Amino acid sequence: MSRGGPATVDRQGDPHCPARPVAAPAEPPIGDLVLAFKALGDPVRLRLLLMIAAHPNGEACVCDLTPAFTVSGPTISHHLKTLREAGLVTCDRRGTWVFYRAVTDTLRRLGDVLRVGEDATADAP
Repeated sequence: MSRGGPATVDRQGDPHCPARPVAAPAEPPIGDLVLAFKALGDPVRLRLLLMIAAHPNGEACVCDLTPAFTVSGPTISHHLKTLREAGLVTCDRRGTWVFYRAVTDTLRRLGDVLRVGEDATADAP
């Protein structure tokens, strides 16, 4: 038994696994989207983004978002900051309130990266 390296299997002659080279698809420029995908891995942040994107006029006041969650206001602020740093939302302060909007270009790029099939090759970034 070998130690330390990955196990390799000789598939020569195996009719169920013919040895055919597979070309890797061209990698789209996704480096900056990794942070966005990580941010959306948290259910509170995903829900916040969905609420902001679905809000009338495309923006939501933090006062509209906070009551929908059982977590504290500072926790909501932390999650919104993470979404801002990931480029998923932007905000404007108006008096004592902060209004959030989804960044549609970032959301569109996330969708383009996840698209599969014929549409993916036609519109890939």
